[in-house]
Amino acid sequence: MNAWDILQERGFIHQATDAEAMSELLLAGPETFYVGFDPTGNSLHIGHLLPVMAMRWLQACGHRPIALVGGGTAMIGDPSGKSEARPVMSIEEIDANAVCLQTQLSRFLDFGAGKAEMVNNADWLRGLKFIEFLRNIGKMFSVNKMLTAESVRMRMETGLSFLEFSYPLLQAYDFSVLYDRKNCRFQFGGQDQWGNIVAGVDLTRRLHSASVYGATFPLLLKSDGSKFGKTAGEAVWLDRERSSPFAYYQFWRNVEDDEVEKLLAYFTALPMPEVRRLGALPAPQINRSKEILAYEATCLAHGTEEAARAYLAAGGEFGFADPQAQIETSSSILKVNSPAVSVNIPTFKLAKSELLDDGLGLLELLVKVGLCMSNSEARRLVRAGGCYLGEERLSDERMRISLEHFEDGVMTLRAGKKSRKRIELDEKQ
Repeated sequence: MNAWDILQERGFIHQATDAEAMSELLLAGPETFYVGFDPTGNSLHIGHLLPVMAMRWLQACGHRPIALVGGGTAMIGDPSGKSEARPVMSIEEIDANAVCLQTQLSRFLDFGAGKAEMVNNADWLRGLKFIEFLRNIGKMFSVNKMLTAESVRMRMETGLSFLEFSYPLLQAYDFSVLYDRKNCRFQFGGQDQWGNIVAGVDLTRRLHSASVYGATFPLLLKSDGSKFGKTAGEAVWLDRERSSPFAYYQFWRNVEDDEVEKLLAYFTALPMPEVRRLGALPAPQINRSKEILAYEATCLAHGTEEAARAYLAAGGEFGFADPQAQIETSSSILKVNSPAVSVNIPTFKLAKSELLDDGLGLLELLVKVGLCMSNSEARRLVRAGGCYLGEERLSDERMRISLEHFEDGVMTLRAGKKSRKRIELDEKQ
């Protein structure tokens, strides 16, 4: 299939400067394209994955990706989608973050034998002469037009510095440089990058009399409208030191039922007929689709060994959705030995009625399920940092456990490194 058709079928395309021309060019032969990532942190998170997955599809169709790490633009900070200015970072911090991002991107893209390239816009931005840049580039930008950009309008009430206001000029300049040096004719980015991409298309046309193109990916939101890629208010990271492979797997495993088809299309390479079939499974069979999604996503980020380990650990604690592998799939999850008895932990049945109203105190629950002998022992455990709900360390000894802490009627409490208890809700009591 044409790469453009694949991206459209899987839901990646939100806006395009010229969809027909882009489709024709991507069908005609190999093209070079780029996506930018500003190193404002030392790790990518799930919110970055949509463009990365699109890059994988384009590369699989024979096109050449350029992963641009913004060591120059990060010194300013993109105001797009931000309600206030980013903190100004040191050059040393930016450069260290850039190295981390480059390492993570290499897990998803094939950089061998010229198949892809990593560049850093610090190479051409940090050495720019201000007056010369204004004379050659600044004159091509209309302030009136820039003021209409959504990223600018959002900040007019709270304030926008000239530093941030100049960001679109630098990103647009990136596109013109990559066209001139790499014959790069395509830029892709998130939905909030539309104004910056259009500015780059226009600048490259005016500087080089060239036709270049841009497209954006949709903003990825949960079904309730909240931002995707966070759990308990915290971002889910690709760095295993910030989000463990198990926590990463569990994020995907616990997505909402009505999000499964969309996420399988975005974040796996499963064929679309299979994606639609898995996404349409009723409960509880759709939990198998979530296992497949979580396994495939974790394979990409952390490798098959870590994905298999997370799958077996989660299945051992919470149960496997399809222990007999009766639901058809092309996923390599079928190669993982996953009998329901592969991992066993003690189980305690808790009456659902005990969690109604104000819930059950954490200390009381630790004693009730047999992880502690007394409330005082449970209090010492929590204060010492040895009590975990799933993979989350609990620190509040006054915490109340409610129905919201259960996933599919199950939760796991851990005391120390080895003592675990699987707690199942008894609906009849």
